[in-house]
Amino acid sequence: MSWQLTRRSFLQASLLGATDVPAPDPRAKTVEWFRTARFGLFIHYGLYSLLGRGEWVQHREAIPVAEYSKLKDQFQAERFDVDFITDLALEAGMKYINLTSKHHDGFCLFRTQQTDFNSVDSPAGRDLVGELVEACRKKGLGIFLYYSYAADWRHPYFYSREAGLPIWPGARPAYQAPQPEYKFQRDEDFRHYIRFAHAQIEELLTQYGPVTGIWFDPIMGYYARPDLFPIEQTYALVRKLQPGCLIAFKQGANGDEDFVAPERTPRAHPRGGEVGRRAWELNQGKPIEICDTMQERAWGYQAGARHRTADEVMKMLEHAQQLGANLLWNTGPLPDGSIHPDDVATLKEVGRRLRRRG
Repeated sequence: MSWQLTRRSFLQASLLGATDVPAPDPRAKTVEWFRTARFGLFIHYGLYSLLGRGEWVQHREAIPVAEYSKLKDQFQAERFDVDFITDLALEAGMKYINLTSKHHDGFCLFRTQQTDFNSVDSPAGRDLVGELVEACRKKGLGIFLYYSYAADWRHPYFYSREAGLPIWPGARPAYQAPQPEYKFQRDEDFRHYIRFAHAQIEELLTQYGPVTGIWFDPIMGYYARPDLFPIEQTYALVRKLQPGCLIAFKQGANGDEDFVAPERTPRAHPRGGEVGRRAWELNQGKPIEICDTMQERAWGYQAGARHRTADEVMKMLEHAQQLGANLLWNTGPLPDGSIHPDDVATLKEVGRRLRRRG
């Protein structure tokens, strides 16, 4: 009798203990890897590259939506070579690559059913995201997908400049004449954009197999109207589709990010308000990644810009190391998709110096 009671108690305790043991974090190993990855390659490429005036050219010059859209018919990406890009990253001592799958102009570098404004439906006829994911996987590089979640200058239902609280000029270019493509009138309209964004996020996370992470931008688009973005639902969607996928959204939207990814300096966004301060505080202790770019004033290709030297990149790497942060270093490919020769030479030299250091 006592043996039966003991056995029953053991089984009950075992079952109780099983329910008390927390489930393993599916992202834990990736976070651990990311903490020591140290150096990654950022790539800003899109229609703006054809103009050679930086990735904000549509916004800065208030190029009408219809006129800007015509650039799609010129997009060929004939020298966007994923083997060359991944080999260059490895030679530079980098451990991962982050590509702009969609920037603020709304042009997509991947296969999507949500819009024909994409590289597959352009003269290039290529899914650049898919090609790069495959190349990274073959060569042991991590792959992050940048996605402009909180800005889209093409989507008819993204919120207007005036709808920001406070007004956020980055929401739309400052057009003198109303753009017939824009349909946003009231907050309820924004749900159409969210459905679009969620559908695209689902495509990115189901079409290519496992990816290391998704990297949302721009954070000010969120801070200006946090009430419009169902951020918890967005993050839950990512983790449902790929439980091991890391999430970054610059300094942080709600503190549930896996790492923080500010530009140049690890600090709360100075214009993030209470939402930004709270998210930054909640994200303390998580991995840090700072990003910077080869060109001093642009992330997308800017003709005639000065490109930083190997000495400058090494100095930034040392700065990141002192902060205990990764460095995500950006290059803006030329209109044909090739990497600027100055950047190629610089990254190869950085790799040589890192190998000499051991």
